[in-house]
Amino acid sequence: MIGIPLAMVVVATSGAAGVGVYGVRLARTTSDLFVASRAITPWWNAAAISGEYLSAASFLGVAGLGMKSGAAALWQPVGFTAGYLALLLFVAAPLRRFGSYTIPDFAEARLDAPRMRLLAALVVLLIADFYLVPQLKGAGLALRVITGSPYWAGIAVVALLVAVNVGAGGMRSVTYVQAYQFWVKTFAIALPACLLVIHLGGLPGRAALFGQAYPQAPPGGLVVKLGESRTLTFPAATTGQLDGRAFAVAAGARRRLGPGELVLPAGSAIPAPAGTTARTGRAWSRPVGGAEGASSPLLVYSLLLATFLGTMGLPHILVRFYTSPDGAAARRTTVRVLGLLGLFYLFPFVYSLLGRALVPQLYVTGATDLVVLKLPQAAWPGLPGDLLAGLTAAGAFAAFTSTASGLLISIAGTLSHDLAPRGGRAGPRERFRRFRLAAAGGMVVPGLMAVLARDVDISLLVGWAFALAASTFCPLFLLGIWWTGLTARGAASGMIAGAVSATAAIFAGLALGEPTGGAGPLLTQPAALTVPIAFATMVLVSLRGEPPAGTRGHMLALHAPEGLGLAGPER
Repeated sequence: MIGIPLAMVVVATSGAAGVGVYGVRLARTTSDLFVASRAITPWWNAAAISGEYLSAASFLGVAGLGMKSGAAALWQPVGFTAGYLALLLFVAAPLRRFGSYTIPDFAEARLDAPRMRLLAALVVLLIADFYLVPQLKGAGLALRVITGSPYWAGIAVVALLVAVNVGAGGMRSVTYVQAYQFWVKTFAIALPACLLVIHLGGLPGRAALFGQAYPQAPPGGLVVKLGESRTLTFPAATTGQLDGRAFAVAAGARRRLGPGELVLPAGSAIPAPAGTTARTGRAWSRPVGGAEGASSPLLVYSLLLATFLGTMGLPHILVRFYTSPDGAAARRTTVRVLGLLGLFYLFPFVYSLLGRALVPQLYVTGATDLVVLKLPQAAWPGLPGDLLAGLTAAGAFAAFTSTASGLLISIAGTLSHDLAPRGGRAGPRERFRRFRLAAAGGMVVPGLMAVLARDVDISLLVGWAFALAASTFCPLFLLGIWWTGLTARGAASGMIAGAVSATAAIFAGLALGEPTGGAGPLLTQPAALTVPIAFATMVLVSLRGEPPAGTRGHMLALHAPEGLGLAGPER
């Protein structure tokens, strides 16, 4: 069982390595490292953007969160995809016309403020590190499922692979690898989903999906190995055994069990661990409803705001538009990305539906993030299930490595280009050396954070990264591109206010554990509070000052058609 998934992961990873070697041969200049010489066509670029955007949160997290929280989780991929509409309308073409290597380049040039480069660089590192953590966490979980290796081993393997690939070829190499990986992960999630629905003849356990029933133990009973002690809430009166010792609990009771082997009789309602609410099928299938939890209207609206606006603030996505030949190509790229993402997001929720009926033990262990990897073998035992499990494992690794590669490009570019000493002009060889050292060192902090974040949901981690992006770079780009009154002091004040308030809310939520009431949704996803704070601060502080002297020329560079020759310099 282990051999087939591991072999398919190796095959897919080897294919990516081969594509990367091809890209390394083309990477000869500094422009190749940072922006692939601005020569990537819309279809290649769209596949590459989609490849790095469809992360562990998309491949594992959306399905896992859907299984755990219900139909309300569907709002997350809606926001992920709709964010590109905002990019298309407001950012893509002007940003490309301005001509930059990195986001800090744009911040410094647009506001004529060298200190904005440093602030923007620090925010890039903060967002990229937050976003890298769930990719590495997903790798640790996936490799543990496939091989039984320790959690940290998957983190180390993916971190090493990505650092080598990025350091060797930069943006030129990574572009081709990510385009390849998009099609690998789309095929890997789509084919098993379609075959399993056909094999099962539809959706089993309809009462648990849409009726008044809770997820139930299968006809043969359910055996779950608890590796550690867990507090479980039993939604209905239940009898069971733990390591052969019988116990009985009343409906709604909380019981701390484990470690050991938990046995539940056939038809008994599946208990839920701390942090998860046991839901009937009808409650689980509601997209919005309830004052608390994932279906809370406030949480849903805040999540949509974070994903819709946060996309235009993600550094590894924005840098992609610098690789387009011109603004028109950047717009065409964005339209294609909308179609590719829409295709992929047709499938994750199929795993949520099937997982609720077929692998309910994941509720007990709190490992719903693994539903995509566990479901094929549970639904189709034997060789067919092993092959499909291997395919999903290969897709999962493609998801981890492609997104991690884009994020590491942003980190390495920021460390080697934006935070490097500005005195003198380093030659190409020195720039290559700096970039490669930054790629190696840029993985250390996220790797350590991933080890500590083992028990935090992947989708929740990604949601935090989006909240940070929406509260910092989103207002900088929208106001910097479309408002002549923005000042450097206003932009800096707004970014600091957004970053501090979002980070404070995130860590307050961690410290409080399971906050309830009105504070719960805003601490779980703070964008509804922090985005208005950032925008208001930028505008109010800017109104008290004068915009930079060169603002008129910068606005011409952002908005004038390319044919007039008024675009910004290629930095």
